[in-house]
Amino acid sequence: MDRDGLYQRQVIERARAPAHAGPLEGATGRGEGTNPMCGDRVRIGIWFDGDGRIGTVRHQARGCAICLASADMMAELAVGQDQGGAVTMGRSFAALLQTGQDGGVRPELMVFAPLRQHRSRIRCATLAWSALEAALTGTPAEDSKDG
Repeated sequence: MDRDGLYQRQVIERARAPAHAGPLEGATGRGEGTNPMCGDRVRIGIWFDGDGRIGTVRHQARGCAICLASADMMAELAVGQDQGGAVTMGRSFAALLQTGQDGGVRPELMVFAPLRQHRSRIRCATLAWSALEAALTGTPAEDSKDG
């Protein structure tokens, strides 16, 4: 199977059966992001464990398969990270999609690398990460500032 085919299969599978979707009761942080260009919307709830690391992330995403799959992968990969690690992971992912430089991006996220050729879809993939950063820092998600 070619790289684009693998990308499509993994994104569709994750979007159809997200493992980390739904509200998080007792969340200690919340963030959301909206992509005004296509209508994607993501709400994030996070809970920190006693060591200041992310213990649980849940997402409520509405949008395309790329947005849904990215939100679910973000929720999985953020667990165990401290605030700085999670923010860095999201920014590295965005840099991969915008510049093609992987800069230490988690291997699981490389499935989204073909989006670099579809610039209009990059915001779909980075929206959940912007919402996570908003939840961690208390600032509006980058994609929502204009919307």
